[in-house]
Amino acid sequence: MRKLVFALILLSFSFSKAQAPEKWSSSEIYNHIKKLNFLGSVLYIAAHPDDENTRLISYFSNEKNARTAYLSLTRGDGGQNLIGPELREQLGLIRTQELLAARRVDGGKQFFTRANDFGYSKTPSETLEIWNKDEVLSDVVWIIRKFRPDVVINRFDHRTPGSTHGHHTSSAILSVEAFDLAGTKSAYKDQLEYVKPFQPKRLFFNTSPWFYGGDEAFKAADKSNFISFDTGTYFPLRGMSNPEIASISRSQHRSQGFGSTGSRGKLMEYLELLKGELPSKNADVFDGIDTSWNRVKGGEEIGRILEDVQNNFDFANPAQSLTKLVQAYNLIQDLEDGHWKQVKTEEIKDIIYACSGLYLEAVAGKPSITPTEELQVSLEAINRSNEDIVLNSVELTPNNSILKPQVSLKNNNGWDSNMTFKIPSTADYTTPYWLEETGTMGMYTVNNQELRGLPETPLHTKATFNLSLNGTSISFEKPVVYKYNDNVFGETYKNFEIVPPVDLKFEEDVLIFNNTQPKEINIQVTSKRPDLSGDLNLKAGAGWQIEPIKTSFSIETSGGTENLKFKITPPEGQNETRLTPEATINGDIYNQNLIEINYEHIPDQNLIRTASLKLVKLDINKKGESIAYIEGAGDVVPESLEQIGYSVTRISPENITHNSLKNYDAVVLGIRAFNVVDALKFKQDILHEYVKQGGTMIVQYNTNRGLVVDHISPFSLTLSRDRVTNENAKVTFLTPDHPILSSPNKLTEADFKGWVQERGLYFPDRWDENFTPLLSMHDEGETPKNGSLLVAQYGDGYYIYSGISFFRQFPEAVPGAFRLFANLISIGK
Repeated sequence: MRKLVFALILLSFSFSKAQAPEKWSSSEIYNHIKKLNFLGSVLYIAAHPDDENTRLISYFSNEKNARTAYLSLTRGDGGQNLIGPELREQLGLIRTQELLAARRVDGGKQFFTRANDFGYSKTPSETLEIWNKDEVLSDVVWIIRKFRPDVVINRFDHRTPGSTHGHHTSSAILSVEAFDLAGTKSAYKDQLEYVKPFQPKRLFFNTSPWFYGGDEAFKAADKSNFISFDTGTYFPLRGMSNPEIASISRSQHRSQGFGSTGSRGKLMEYLELLKGELPSKNADVFDGIDTSWNRVKGGEEIGRILEDVQNNFDFANPAQSLTKLVQAYNLIQDLEDGHWKQVKTEEIKDIIYACSGLYLEAVAGKPSITPTEELQVSLEAINRSNEDIVLNSVELTPNNSILKPQVSLKNNNGWDSNMTFKIPSTADYTTPYWLEETGTMGMYTVNNQELRGLPETPLHTKATFNLSLNGTSISFEKPVVYKYNDNVFGETYKNFEIVPPVDLKFEEDVLIFNNTQPKEINIQVTSKRPDLSGDLNLKAGAGWQIEPIKTSFSIETSGGTENLKFKITPPEGQNETRLTPEATINGDIYNQNLIEINYEHIPDQNLIRTASLKLVKLDINKKGESIAYIEGAGDVVPESLEQIGYSVTRISPENITHNSLKNYDAVVLGIRAFNVVDALKFKQDILHEYVKQGGTMIVQYNTNRGLVVDHISPFSLTLSRDRVTNENAKVTFLTPDHPILSSPNKLTEADFKGWVQERGLYFPDRWDENFTPLLSMHDEGETPKNGSLLVAQYGDGYYIYSGISFFRQFPEAVPGAFRLFANLISIGK
């Protein structure tokens, strides 16, 4: 009798706050049986979330039935966020989940490297230096060796450095090198403890008219080394075309504003062969590669059985296929090829589970637990078929407690029970593995080789249901989840998390002092288990005074909070430090902050990091007090301006009137407001009249595509794609005595030190003579860019356009950025 052990990861998505169990229909089971009978793999490689060609991924996964995966070298930390304020690693966490949501739609798998998206880069040489080329290359080799694709497809061209984002070209360069190195035993020999060398058969570049500058140039291009094929396939069992599926997949990238409308009909894709050979012109990418069960020794009989399963599949009674599926499973266990044995074992087990109508679930009594704590887990098991299925036992991990019901699961007769789940003191917290250690500007730190490449942290808490099916032992691993009934949405799932016993949360990430007066801060202490008491003290750098030194807390209920107040007094002169809390509980010290990220299109995400508050004492002067802020795509500029003493009122577009603006010292538009706020097309005249009557209007960066207005300023102004990506690029004052550069803060070269990620983006490159350019800057090897900051007097007021990345500098409390912005608001005062 064989023992059949596998992890079944259910990949569905619902409105609920976590992944709900997927329940395959007969047509979905049939599609997976077709995939089971195809032994070929494709790996698509690019740089960022949303770089992938979802049409091609869906085509290979759903039309060719190939194992298809997307390797995104980064998690997109350096992008912008159109749906909220999260940036950097929190944005990367959102975009990781958006990619996983996309793959659940198009059927692909998802991988990453340790490369950190540090922001826009103009050259691959800069990118690969910041990334640490050898380390990222080793990750690409690792993923090729693990996934073992027959075909690798690059999204970008490795031969055109400088023509696109440096990350884009770098992804192609690394792919080309990794294609050869993956099959070389002498390359990255430390990986061979876990994987074997593997040489893919072909490497392609996914070209298109875009890469040639348009249709005419593409028509004239030499296509002797191209293959082309129609990806506009219609899938009757899905009721959608391939482009329609691809559009739904692409629309998961909500944070980047990539909503897409599906199409129907013919849609050609083009691949240029870079390495390997094709048996004939216009061949299929798999031509000459055996993708049947015959490619593995001992596979012929398996293929015969599964072909019969596919040809005789009963959509009304999928359980009729179980006998032969289990027979095929047993033969798969005898395969000598370890790779295909593992892959096809997982696939056939999923199908067996679905055909038998099994439903197995372990539900925790609350959404989180702390180490050493215990709770009840509700178990459910039901068989919706006439097969002889016995539930022998259930084991909970990590504490390995076991229940042995030894009960026969009769057709549609459910079984349920409860188990006590105690979490060991050594259990890891639930947090993204790539953020557990401190990384560098260009790289995450992941010391565990087996974690590298994974999209998420592997499952910590799980229930193993040990069954026998017609005499065959089968073990299903299921995640422990938390669910409840929502009065509006019904059954709602949440992730079950292991968390620290106490959560320490400051109200802000940054606290700014513009004088030596003390400020009171509040730290919220949240208990994650009952009857929690301890002491809290704060630490800061020399010169900063904290009162009191220590205070106590006592919280009776799990989830209860206590707000503790401290008084912080800054030193003289400009200074900054980190304020860190330490909670002492029963002799143990905790300093964690639990960050929760909640959006309806992705499962809730928890990020556990060391709690801290950045304290900054600024040497800053300002004129004016009140600001009207019109929000754009999402930033923390309003909160940052409040920190330095401004009164900021957020005004919705419908409330923009002549009377509503007249009492404000300045009106500030959030980033990309003219791209994302449609109502502003009807408010331009009011805004410009406000300026004309003596107001100051500050417009932060917009892109030149997708503007909702015909003219973003009262004078001619043309946006370009000019940007300065080097945050340390030299800044030259074009008009040093201009009030914006001299009053009330005298700006110097020192004000442009310590900036992060970039200087600015999407600068104007043409402007009316009424504008005065104030700053000049450029990246290495480029011409000066003078459009980063433009000011024009219009009537009695001032219109200012800025491409400077204040939205990145303010969260990091860059002093010079605050001093410059204060000067913008102060002009004319």
